[in-house]
Amino acid sequence: MQLDDLLQRYFATTDLSGVSPDTFAAGIEYCRVDLGLEEDRGKRFALWSFLHMFGSAPDLDVAFENEEDREAARNFMDLLAASEGDGAG
Repeated sequence: MQLDDLLQRYFATTDLSGVSPDTFAAGIEYCRVDLGLEEDRGKRFALWSFLHMFGSAPDLDVAFENEEDREAARNFMDLLAASEGDGAG
């Protein structure tokens, strides 16, 4: 899953600056539905990560049955937080 592909799929553009609040909310909801239906662990993680970056990801215990996946998500959150602290964002 490529970021540009996800942006295009859920928001109909790769440039979020022109996305209306209603379109944004609908895209997030559509992505959350896809996350709930997705069975492939890697794709679920990608969708959850995408939602996390927009502050819309479900809790780890809801999103992931597997503890390894929850731990990977925690590591992802830690890496993002650390990169924001470095001013690299």
